[in-house]
Amino acid sequence: MRGLRIVLVLLALLLVWLQYRLWFGTGGAGDVARLQGQVAQQAHQNEGLRERNAALAAEVADLKSPTGEAAVEERARSELGMIRPGEVFYRVVESPAAAPLPEPPDSGAGSSP
Repeated sequence: MRGLRIVLVLLALLLVWLQYRLWFGTGGAGDVARLQGQVAQQAHQNEGLRERNAALAAEVADLKSPTGEAAVEERARSELGMIRPGEVFYRVVESPAAAPLPEPPDSGAGSSP
């Protein structure tokens, strides 16, 4: 009887130790939950990068197409500030909004009541 009781206590201790490792040890449930969160975050990031790559691939295909010359010219004008030979470039500079316009001088002809 005493031997059976010792075996039963050892099995109970083994069960407690295995449960502890399952829930709190390395590779346990906490680590699995943390890793699943990281996988979900990485999948979301990958989806955004896939969309960006698809947009860039479409842009490259557009630039390589026979009608892509207009797109190349548009990018050269907007991003690089290039102009065609014979064209004149005008730059419009806006005055700062903080500076008030000067008031016209009073002629002194009469004052309004």
